[in-house]
Amino acid sequence: MTYFGFLLRFLVVPTLALLLALIYDRRRRLSLPSSLRNLPAWAVVALHVVVAVLYTFPWDNYLVATRVWWYDPNLVTGITLGWVPIEEYTFFVLQTLLTGLWLLWLAPRVEGAPDWAPDGQIRRLAVIVVGLLWLPTPFLLAARMVPATYLALILVWALPPVALQLVFGADILWRYRRLVTVAVLVSTVYLWLADTVAIRLGIWTISSQQTLGLNLPWGLPLEEAIFFLMTNVLISFGITLALAEESRTRLRLFRRAFGMQTDSAEP
Repeated sequence: MTYFGFLLRFLVVPTLALLLALIYDRRRRLSLPSSLRNLPAWAVVALHVVVAVLYTFPWDNYLVATRVWWYDPNLVTGITLGWVPIEEYTFFVLQTLLTGLWLLWLAPRVEGAPDWAPDGQIRRLAVIVVGLLWLPTPFLLAARMVPATYLALILVWALPPVALQLVFGADILWRYRRLVTVAVLVSTVYLWLADTVAIRLGIWTISSQQTLGLNLPWGLPLEEAIFFLMTNVLISFGITLALAEESRTRLRLFRRAFGMQTDSAEP
């Protein structure tokens, strides 16, 4: 199976199925709840696709250049941008679409908690926890602890944007915790299984020297499992925050706090 063949079977097909399901929902007039209509859903997902590609581009190129992972040249087209094949960039786009559309399909079916009030304590606690997880990662890289390389690179790359999301709206995400939890867990487990298939087929290979050697029961390296968990967290958190009506007020408060908006600009 080629890399594009893998993408067609495991990402394109379910993405199209979700798109058709959303179209069917629209015809049935089943739409997002009123609390998740801050911005057009299609624009939010499209923006996350762009951000995913731009943010992952340099990081993934570094991974391939340093042989943290590599691909079988016989299973790709040979078109590359930097060190990374075009198929990998297609994966960034398709994963974001898949997780984003899954969240949109879930949203009318998994309601948030009915009551909500701004809670700075939740935001502070969430950021402290993420900060403590991130803190050791630069030292692991600086110390050149080779078996911890991939794990440290994932956390040093993924945790800062998660922290920013939590600073902005950990309490908002807590309101929609059922939606976010189901969106993240289902999409992550699915991609764990798909990734396992790709590794077993030799489409890509994870370095045994730059990983801890810990695997999930079916053989997926722990680092790969954490990678898909973190990327789906980023996608689900970001889309939920962008859609949540509460974010509109929160954004005005942040803009005012950083001197980006005066009282006269208030509607």
